[in-house]
Amino acid sequence: MKKAWVYLTPLMAALAGLLVYNWAWVNPDSPQLQTGYLFANPKPLSPFELTNQHGNTFDNSKLNGKWSLVFIGFTFCPDICPTTLSKLAAAFPELNRDNDMQVIFLSVDPARDSPDKLSQYIRFYHPDFIAVTGPHQTLLPLTRELGMVYSMVGEGDDYQVDHSASLVLISPKGEKYAVFKPTTDGKSAPQILNQQLIADMQLIRDKY
Repeated sequence: MKKAWVYLTPLMAALAGLLVYNWAWVNPDSPQLQTGYLFANPKPLSPFELTNQHGNTFDNSKLNGKWSLVFIGFTFCPDICPTTLSKLAAAFPELNRDNDMQVIFLSVDPARDSPDKLSQYIRFYHPDFIAVTGPHQTLLPLTRELGMVYSMVGEGDDYQVDHSASLVLISPKGEKYAVFKPTTDGKSAPQILNQQLIADMQLIRDKY
C-alpha cells in the first residue's frame, strides 16, 4: 500500500518554500546573511511534546537558554541527512564556541525511528546532538510552523521520505528566528556551506 496519509504534492512543497521566503525579513537594518534569512516577527513555537533519543520528553522548555538548529529527516535517509549532519558535526565546535548552541535532528519517520534507533544514529555524528520524534499529529503542525514539509513516498516498508533540507534557527527564547537554506553554484548539489553558516550565526548573535 502506498504511504499517502501525509503526502504533499510538489506544488504544495513549492508553495511552502515560497511561504518561507515571504516570511523572511528583507530589511536594510538586518544582518545581510550569506545563506539565510531572519523571520519578520520572531514568535515562540506553539506547545509541542516529542520524545528524544533517550526516551525522555522533549518540549518547548528544552529550547530555552540556547540557540537551536533544527533539521528534519529520517535515519534511513540516503543522502541529505548524513551529509547535513556530517557538516554540522564539523562546524559544531565553532557554532558552539560559547556553549550556547544545540543541534536537533527531528525525525519525521516515527514508524521506523524508535528512540533506540535515533540514539544509535545521532551519536555516530556527534554525542551532543539531540534526536527527537513524535506522532504525525504532532509532527505535521510543528514542521508546518517551522516552514518545513515532508511526505512519504513509495510502497510497503521500503518507502522513502521527501523532506525539506533547510535548517531553522530557534532563539534562546524559543522563538523561530531564522532559516538557513541550501544553495548551489549550478555545478554541485545544493548545500549550506559551513563557513557561511558560522559567519551568519556570528552576525545573528551580534544583533541579538
